[in-house]
Amino acid sequence: MPVHSGLLRLATEGDGQIVDLTSGVASVVRQSGAREGVATVFAVGSTLAVTTMEYEPGGVQDLTRALERLLPAEGDYAHNRLNHDTNSHAHQRASIVGPSESIPVVGGELALGTWQQVVLLDFDDRPRQRSVHVHVIS
Repeated sequence: MPVHSGLLRLATEGDGQIVDLTSGVASVVRQSGAREGVATVFAVGSTLAVTTMEYEPGGVQDLTRALERLLPAEGDYAHNRLNHDTNSHAHQRASIVGPSESIPVVGGELALGTWQQVVLLDFDDRPRQRSVHVHVIS
C-alpha cells in the first residue's frame, strides 16, 4: 500500500482558535495521486486537536462555549498547581477531542459531507508555530 506524506505548518493564536485545514489536507490528497484510500490527519502537540465540523461562525462559537463549560480555562487543575503552569485546560480539551482524524478518499477527493470541514483546534494559552501531518494511504 503506497503512503504519501505531507506536512502542514501554520501559526496559531491559541486560546481555542479553530482553523479550517480542509484545503491543505485536500491538497496533500491531490499531490498523492490516490484515487481510493484514507487520509489521516495528525496534530503534533498535546494542546492541539483535530476533528470535523461545520466550520461557520455559529458552529465555532457553540463548540468553543461547550468546551469552556466542560473544562473552564480558570478551573482548578492539578497540572497547573504542580507545574506552576496555566494551560491544563488546554491539555484536557485536546485529550477529549483527540489529535487525529481518518477521512476516506473516494475518487481522488476527501469523502466529506457538504457542510463538513477538517479543523485544527489550538487550546494552548499562547500563540505557537504548529505542524500537522497528513498521510494518504492508497
